[in-house]
Amino acid sequence: MRSHEGQFSDNRPIRRSPQEKKRLLAELKETLAGMKPTASSSLRTTLVARIKELEAELAADRR
Repeated sequence: MRSHEGQFSDNRPIRRSPQEKKRLLAELKETLAGMKPTASSSLRTTLVARIKELEAELAADRR
């Protein structure tokens, strides 16, 4: 099924408010802290990278 112009299925990034970014950052940190030692290292690496990315976005929003 093809998407129509302006649908969420278009290949566009989701725009989040600073409050949503802060909430997502807190959730990701909680998830990372609660991970068991048996979790894959690639999953941990992905979470850490996403956390750093969100922190950088929030720092840029504050300027």
